[in-house]
Amino acid sequence: MKKILLLAMLTVLGVTTSHAQKTTKMTKVAAAKVNGAGMAFASETIDYGTVAYNSDGKRDFVFTNNGNKPLIITNAQGSCGCTVPTYPREPIAPGAKGVISVKYDTSRGGQAFNKTVTLTTNATPSTKVLTIKGNVLAAEGTKS
Repeated sequence: MKKILLLAMLTVLGVTTSHAQKTTKMTKVAAAKVNGAGMAFASETIDYGTVAYNSDGKRDFVFTNNGNKPLIITNAQGSCGCTVPTYPREPIAPGAKGVISVKYDTSRGGQAFNKTVTLTTNATPSTKVLTIKGNVLAAEGTKS
């Protein structure tokens, strides 16, 4: 019995390691170098999952300038007033990381949400759309 459990654990470990290596390779491909300014995101969608009413709605999109020129973000616009982005105002050097922070208003309880943030930059293409989604629980004592 112990041998069977050991064999099963080794098999799971091998599959997990193989998957991690594939994921790392895919990340490297996604961050291919570009001529000019570029933006390579760890993820272009953030899933909040299910969050409590009035909880912290701030999340961060992390990106790297994968180009050979400084990246300049000139605007970040949420798809509605409940989605407020902040972005770096200074140029992001080639190879440097940056963060786009998004705050979703979680006082809008009892509903699912799917919102976007549109970035305007000097990269090609000049716009990039990021997505946040999730579900906010109803306020305590209310029906959803």
